[in-house]
Amino acid sequence: MHRIAVIDFETTGLSPAMGDRATEIAIVLVEGTQVVGRFQSLMNAGVRLSPFIEDYTGISNEMIRAAPPADEVMAEAARFVRDVPLVAHNAAFDRRFWAAELERLGGGVPLNPPFACTMLLSRRLYPQAGSYRLGALAAFHALPSAGRAHRAMADAEVAAALLGRIRDDIRRDHGVDEVPHGLLVRLQRCQRQAVPKAVREYFGDRGHAAA
Repeated sequence: MHRIAVIDFETTGLSPAMGDRATEIAIVLVEGTQVVGRFQSLMNAGVRLSPFIEDYTGISNEMIRAAPPADEVMAEAARFVRDVPLVAHNAAFDRRFWAAELERLGGGVPLNPPFACTMLLSRRLYPQAGSYRLGALAAFHALPSAGRAHRAMADAEVAAALLGRIRDDIRRDHGVDEVPHGLLVRLQRCQRQAVPKAVREYFGDRGHAAA
């Protein structure tokens, strides 16, 4: 079985292009249906959190001052992930911060690996969900809570559980034995009505057998 790394950042704002920085990262390693590893750390990027962000995340400026430097945390996170493919909820957000924080390290770390996005996949698979926020999807699927929302590990754990549900539903609904990361990336890029065809084409292209 192939591993997938589900990642979540907490940050000072919405965009590293506007000077925002990561304040916390969490990674949940999943192999099949099992969680096989976890990584979590606050990080000190030398920036001050606004009162809004402190209230929103529960991360305080005091906590950040006591945290390890951001470059050390990101170097350790990159070693933890290695070449494992990545997943996030609203992955465009996390991908930007992953790339921006790793770019500060240099050293040839891959900055833009393909991310699968549980939000985009949910839009294709669950039109009846109504809302595609992580908390709303967790409630829709009756997924267990993992702690306070908007803390990185709690959100990464819920996103990992959502990913498991997505993969289970694809296997059941489309009669396939496995749901690789590459299939997830393909499905999130297609229209909702094109999902069955995309599944067939993915396995046809690779000579994989369906269940």
